[in-house]
Order: sequence, then C-alpha cells, then structure tokens
Amino acid sequence: MRLREILPIAGLMVGTLLVGCVKDNRTICNNIGLEIAHSEMKRMPNPLNLDFQTLPKWDYSASVELLGLMTIANDNRDKELRKYVYQWTDTMVSSEGVIRGYKPTKHNIDHLCPGKLLLKQYRETKEAKYMKAAESLMEQLKTHPRTTEGGLWHKEVYPHQMWLDGLYMGAPFVAEYGALNKIDVAEDMVRQYLIVARHTYDSDTKLYRHGWDEKKEQFWADSITGRSQHAWGRANGWFMMGMVDVLDYIPEGTVGRDSVLMILNNLVEAIQEYRDPETRMWFQVLDSPCREGNYVESSCSAMFIYSMLKAVRKGYIPEKYEEIAQQDLMDYIKTFVSNESDGMYSITQCCAVAGLGGKDMRNGTYDYYLSEQVRDNDPKAIGPFLMACHEMNLRK
Repeated sequence: MRLREILPIAGLMVGTLLVGCVKDNRTICNNIGLEIAHSEMKRMPNPLNLDFQTLPKWDYSASVELLGLMTIANDNRDKELRKYVYQWTDTMVSSEGVIRGYKPTKHNIDHLCPGKLLLKQYRETKEAKYMKAAESLMEQLKTHPRTTEGGLWHKEVYPHQMWLDGLYMGAPFVAEYGALNKIDVAEDMVRQYLIVARHTYDSDTKLYRHGWDEKKEQFWADSITGRSQHAWGRANGWFMMGMVDVLDYIPEGTVGRDSVLMILNNLVEAIQEYRDPETRMWFQVLDSPCREGNYVESSCSAMFIYSMLKAVRKGYIPEKYEEIAQQDLMDYIKTFVSNESDGMYSITQCCAVAGLGGKDMRNGTYDYYLSEQVRDNDPKAIGPFLMACHEMNLRK
C-alpha cells in the first residue's frame, strides 16, 4: 500500500501535514527511516547481500546505504543497526586494514566511495584498521589516470572519461581524508567539479549531461563537445550530493570554492523546473520531463531532497529552499514509500543501474535509460532517503 494519504506511524496525516511543523515532519521522517532500515535488515539479514549481491563485494552502492543506516542508527542510538553496519565493514576489512577484493590497479573511482564509511567508523572507534584501509584507497590516487586538465578518469576501462557519478564517489572521501590528516587536497578536489561542470553543462536545459569523453571518440559522445546525450536524473543527483558533501572539507578561501557554491546554487534552481506536476518528484531522464515512457525515479529524487536539506542547513543555498525541501520529503514518502501486508516498508521505482559504453554498449539515448531495470529497495534510493531523514533529525 503506497503511503499517499495517511501514514500510520505516530498517527500523523502526511497528506494534510502543514509544512513548517518541523517537529511533526521530523517525527514522521525519523520513524519511517527506522521502519525502512529495520525492513532492510529483515530482507537482507547478512549485510554482505546488500545491493542484491551473492558474494562479498567492495561496493559503492552498499556503502551508500550503510552510510544512511549509520546516520539513522546514531540518531536513535539503535545498537542493532550499528552492529549491522559494522558487520559489513569488519568482514570487508581485516584487522590489519586490508580491504577484501579491492584492486587499486583497476583505477576505479567507485572503489573510493566506501572510504567515507571507513572514515566515519574511524571517527567513532579510533580503530587503526579503518584508517589503514582508507590510506590504501588514497594510494590509488598516486597512479589514477587523469585528463589533460587533471580530472580523474571514471575508471581505467573507461579511458579519458569523466562521469557525474564519479564526483560523489571520489572527491568527498579524498577531501575528508585530507582534512583528517592535514593533507592539502582541497584545491585538487574542487578542480574535479569545475572540470566536469565546464564540460558537461548544457546551457539549453541548465542541467548536466551524464558523461564527457575528452577524446570525443566514444560512440555515445558528441563529436564536438564530447558530452553524452542526456541529463540522467541520478547522475545529476550524485553531482549535487557530491558538492554538498565535499564542501564540508573545503576551507573557505580555497581557490574555486566559490565557483562550486555557484554551480550548486544554479543546479538547485534549475531542477525546480523539471518536476513532475503531480508528484513533484524528478524523472529518470531529467531533461525530458513528462515525455512518453519517462517515470519519476526514487534515487535521484532522494538525492536532490537530501542535498537541498543539507545545503540549507550549512548555508550553501538560500533559506527559501527549507520549506520546499521539507515538502519534497513528505511528497517523496507519499510517492515512493510503501507499507506491505507483512508490515515491511519499501522504497519503490529505482533505476538499478545506468552507464555509458562498456560491454553492454550503453549509448546514453532516451530509450537506453528507460530500458534499464527498475526495482524496489535499491541501496541508491534507500541511502540518500535515510540521509534526508537524518537531516530532518538535525532540525530543531
């Protein structure tokens, strides 16, 4: 049953809830976040199976959900949830700090993403193994290939390419590691956003295309700009979350920081024009709203909402977005959260994966993005939704 009208938790009515009642909004979001989190533990008793995996995998997708689970666990002092999160990390990282299955020579920027979880756990426990594992991820940067302007390739198997996705996967972890260890990486990480923004920005839509090929040789790339064809919803979500999270560790006065703030503000403003008029959520193919076959997609919608809530709280974007983002979170619950007959809570309508090129010859067309699997309870929707719930818990 979709939670469109009445939310049974705490007896609160979502459909008639007045935005501005921060305490009520906070209660709803926190309670639903807990329900989602505990439902996930029941669905996947072993956290190594998150993201529908059958074998242990050092994976960005699982780590995004685990970060969300940890925030909700800490907000509620939920020891069961915390144990669940640490079970994943302590299986994937040995007592000596060696990461299971991690191969730095693949130069895959996705593999840096779980480093954020390691640093969070190090802050909490001060256990050396987490920092040692994070150090091994940082070693990858010493040989990671770059574009001629210094932009980190998405992966070695995708040469000369930068994707918006990678701006969340790498830069926030590297910037946080640098801040913790007093290593000057802030300007380099800012540069990543500026390079991607310059080459993927579409002045007609004011959105960002999914990827860019510096060599302009990929079959999916425009022969003049090197850009892919569309602004994929989740790619823009990763990009926005990456900016909001990296700014935590970019000191004021860092060259380019003001430009990142400007890019963030412009993107937040731009996405307001691409909402579904009925649900107020955002589409799988972001730059083609309401086009036949397009659908509102739960991961990009959660990413935008989390990003706006955090950016308002941190003073990165104007206060006017506070009320908008809170209403968005209520609408998200009505649109994507379902309560099944067995009492389990789910998040629906998430694109499982999308990319460019590769063995599946993904061409970045409108039809391509619509051809990818849509599933429930994908970590890439659950994690950002729980982070948004955490943001509500930070409201007074």
